[in-house]
Amino acid sequence: MGKSLFYTGKGDKGVSAVGKKKIKKTNPFVEALGELDELNSMCGVLKTDAIRPELRKELHQIQENLFIIQANLAYMMLKEKREPPFFPAEKTLAAEQVIQTIEDKLKPTKGFVISGSTRISAWLDMLRARSRRAERRVVAVSKNINPNILPYLNRLSSILFALARDEAFRAKKKEQHPSYK
Repeated sequence: MGKSLFYTGKGDKGVSAVGKKKIKKTNPFVEALGELDELNSMCGVLKTDAIRPELRKELHQIQENLFIIQANLAYMMLKEKREPPFFPAEKTLAAEQVIQTIEDKLKPTKGFVISGSTRISAWLDMLRARSRRAERRVVAVSKNINPNILPYLNRLSSILFALARDEAFRAKKKEQHPSYK
């Protein structure tokens, strides 16, 4: 049997070979990279749905941003001497502008919202929750990270929340809040 394109077998003992370095799969950087990868992939799943072109474009930009963040973490993990792709503060400002545009259109949401008003808003809520977990994992390894990354990751859950509320609004669905009964 020839060499496989899809597996190496080198990680069968809980260690990943990255270039010439061996890194434990339980390494906090590997955990953070895995969470970002999962979030990125889930954005891709939602993009396959019948969604508005503007939402598809926003999700694609989020994916692009996540790849830059992943590259920054990978460079830190591998102690690369090269500079990783730059993550500018403007990416956070762009996210804030999207959030503000939605806030200007919708009434403020007080308290929690029960997910599931629409399929798309539910997916955006799932992405929001996953983005928070990814953010926590990145914070755990963020000692020398580009200072523009953490604010963006913090806004990411907010933009996904705003996009979910916007989707419910566009579908004319009244969102419910927990009754705590």
